[in-house]
Amino acid sequence: MQNKAMLHSTTHATPVGELTLVASDHGLRAVVWPTSSLKRAGVTGRPHRNPDHPILKSTIRQLDEYFAGERTAFDIAVDLEGTRFQVAAWRSLAQIPFGSTTTYGRQAATLGIPTAARAIGAANGANPVCIVLPCHRVIGSDGSLTGFGGGLEVKQWLLEHEARVLAGGQYSIDSTQWQRRQPLQTRLSMPVA
Repeated sequence: MQNKAMLHSTTHATPVGELTLVASDHGLRAVVWPTSSLKRAGVTGRPHRNPDHPILKSTIRQLDEYFAGERTAFDIAVDLEGTRFQVAAWRSLAQIPFGSTTTYGRQAATLGIPTAARAIGAANGANPVCIVLPCHRVIGSDGSLTGFGGGLEVKQWLLEHEARVLAGGQYSIDSTQWQRRQPLQTRLSMPVA
């Protein structure tokens, strides 16, 4: 009988809402949106509240750097639980360059299964560590924003944040900034990887 890993959690306020972070002693297990649940993020059981856990502290520091425009890649151990296909899809997200987008079809082709775009979409929809493994950088083949656990407004905000960072734009980070956005655009003018 295999013992379940002890899970630790904390919450952290960000410009896209208060995120719940969950980690095992092996790595980050989940980044949970304010409108989502631990169960939807694949976390079973009740994590022990432990804001001083080293993986959670590192995640908070790196998320703060990302939102401040000081970090373009994460260096956090992840402890992913899913099918082999899901884990492969999630790990491939880390290869999408900061400030770029790709399509589900191109992500599938990168994994050697070019006809699996819909399966990739489903796997990305179950990505437990959003932002760190940037599923927000995957868009529809026509350039439209498609489903995202944090909502399409947050997906657009994250993509625009990365574009501003690359353009050298300065702005203050306000936790309600993304909520005051203009109506959602259906197409992006970002480079597609």
